[in-house]
This record gives sequence, C-alpha cells and structure tokens, in this order.
Amino acid sequence: MPTSHARAERAALAELLRVLGPDAPTLCEGWTTRDLAAHLVVRERRPDSGPGLVFKPLAGHTERVRLRQAAKPYEQSVRLVADGPPTLSAFGIPGVDAAANTMEYFIHLEDVRRAQPGGAEPRELDPALTEILWKRAKGSSRIALRGVPVGVALRRTDTGADEPAQPIHKGSPVVTLAGHPAELLLYLFGRKEHARVEVTGDPDAVRALRAADTGL
Repeated sequence: MPTSHARAERAALAELLRVLGPDAPTLCEGWTTRDLAAHLVVRERRPDSGPGLVFKPLAGHTERVRLRQAAKPYEQSVRLVADGPPTLSAFGIPGVDAAANTMEYFIHLEDVRRAQPGGAEPRELDPALTEILWKRAKGSSRIALRGVPVGVALRRTDTGADEPAQPIHKGSPVVTLAGHPAELLLYLFGRKEHARVEVTGDPDAVRALRAADTGL
C-alpha cells in the first residue's frame, strides 16, 4: 500500500502535541499548541468555519468556533487531530486527505518543532514526500505570493545537480529562493525567519519580498 504522507505527518504532529502539552509555542503568531490543535479540529469538523480562513469578512466566525474548541480539554482536541477527519467530512473523501492535508500537516508539524527553545534541525524526508512538497511549492504561488510586487523564482538544492531556477511569480526584478523543497515551501507560507533558504536578487526586491505578507 502506498505511504500516506498526510497520515504520517498527522500522527507525528499529534504525538508531538501530546508530549509538549497545551502551552508550548508555535510559529503561528499568537498561538500555542492548544490553539493550533483547535484550529486543526474545526478545519476538518466544522465546515461552516472554513470560508473564514480565506475570506476576511468571515474570519470572526471562524475564530469564535476555534476559540470554543480551544476552551475544551486539550487532550480531546489532540485525540481528534490524531483520529483524522470524520467520515462525513469532505476531508474524509478518499484522495482528499492526501491532497488537502499533506502540506497542511507538514507545515504545522514544523510550526511546532521549530518554535521550541533551541529550534529544530530540518528532518530527513522521504524522497516521495519531498517531491510532493516541491509540487506544492510551485503550484501554490498564486495563493502564497498574491500581492508580492516582485518576481520570484525557485531553485531546489537537494538533487546534487545544478538545477535551474524556475519562475513561479511574474514581476521585475526577480528574487531567487534556493533551498530544499520543504524549506522553500515554508518560506513561501510565511515562515521566512525559520526556513533554510538562500535569497538572492536586487537588494530592494529582496527587502520587498521579505516584508510581504505571504501564504494564506
């Protein structure tokens, strides 16, 4: 049976949440592990809260739903994260979990790992997961870089070959991000200070990219 990277990342995150408890920091600004666990639960179990993750006018409802979940026992939230989406959830449809949750759970696992005192070194990832994250990094540019005023290109550095940079966002001048696909994905989704990425280009363009609000 093919490996489910979404399930593997979910299991690893749930175990880390158990170990750290509800008050550990995360890279999600203002959120502890309790907050992050609640977010993951309502994302899969309260579809009415989903639109607020994208559309700001609905964000208030999403946050109220999340806070109600966060007020419940932490162990309950972690158990629901570990259990995965319920059968009637859209995330429970075969194929949707892998498509929608591989990147989600990879990023949030790193949000917890890298926020702890002393940080954490990048993990050695399954090559198949690396390829998935590379595709997500390239394919998510429309969302992650919306509003970024400069061009962006990605160059992966994990293959041992002199890979050419691939343009993913139109604009001029162009800033090039070089790194492992997992690190590039983290950078694009707002974890700039914690991603192991080399950023090169016109100094003003680099500053504009670093200052831009990227990700969701």
